[in-house]
Amino acid sequence: MSKVRVRNFTEEELSRIVEMAWEDRTPFEAIQTQFGLNESATIQLMRKQMKLSSFKMWRERVTGRTSKHAKIRSFTEGRAYAPAQYKVGRA
Repeated sequence: MSKVRVRNFTEEELSRIVEMAWEDRTPFEAIQTQFGLNESATIQLMRKQMKLSSFKMWRERVTGRTSKHAKIRSFTEGRAYAPAQYKVGRA
């Protein structure tokens, strides 16, 4: 597997990429659109950012998951995010 060069992300951006990768309904294409990381680059980033056991658990979850690929999702429209997803500024 060849190394994919990715730009230096801020801690906030890294956190958001990991969060999006963990979300069941967020396809890899959304991560690529927002951050320029294709699926293989996202996998490499996740491998770097997570403990090995967490990475293995994540890979097992997303492997073969249709909702992680926009082309094979069973729905085409829906919320971009859950109402409670962005908790910034809430007490």
